[in-house]
Amino acid sequence: MSLKPNLRRRLEQLLRTFDDRDALGPRLSGDAQRLWNRIRKFAGMKFIGADMDDEGLELACYALQLPPRQAGGLIAGKLGRTNLRDRCEQAAELLVSLLGADVEEALLDRATRLLHEVPHRSPVIDEAKLLADALNLDDFGLTGLIGQTVQLGLQGEGVADLLTAAQKREQYGYWEARLKDGFHFEPIRAMARRRLETARQVIKMLADELEQDQP
Repeated sequence: MSLKPNLRRRLEQLLRTFDDRDALGPRLSGDAQRLWNRIRKFAGMKFIGADMDDEGLELACYALQLPPRQAGGLIAGKLGRTNLRDRCEQAAELLVSLLGADVEEALLDRATRLLHEVPHRSPVIDEAKLLADALNLDDFGLTGLIGQTVQLGLQGEGVADLLTAAQKREQYGYWEARLKDGFHFEPIRAMARRRLETARQVIKMLADELEQDQP
């Protein structure tokens, strides 16, 4: 069962305010829908049982895109990374504070529990495992590179900083650690590995272009 139309409209309204300047745009709403579509695709691949909590998962997908009320609209760590635990915890808090009056209590409880379970190494709830894998997959490949570019741009950084961040991640074995610990379902891990190889090719081309700019 999907979310009720009036609740989805309320969520989309909130998602169109994507920073402290109250600027309007489709980015966060589009990201939420893309994440939910990915979850639905994974559901069709039978990673978890047919009694999947569709409403709780869809609401959690939207909550994860709710704009944080802080400078720059970002929860960013070193090298433009988003801390998954902080992101999920703030999403749960925003869901309760912004939509607590609009969501049935049982659905609100399920969605917030999902969000709190996602960052755990071994979530108890199967839906939390699925959501964690869907979120982690978003960091890989061209999708991840473009997302990081947007994030770095909002922080006032540019393409050279993107290259530096990518090189440091390779140097520290960041991606191999993410592949090892960031997924609960092997087919999704394989998708991430293929996307990573694509991103590495793009980063190499970027490095070549920036080298050409050197005197």
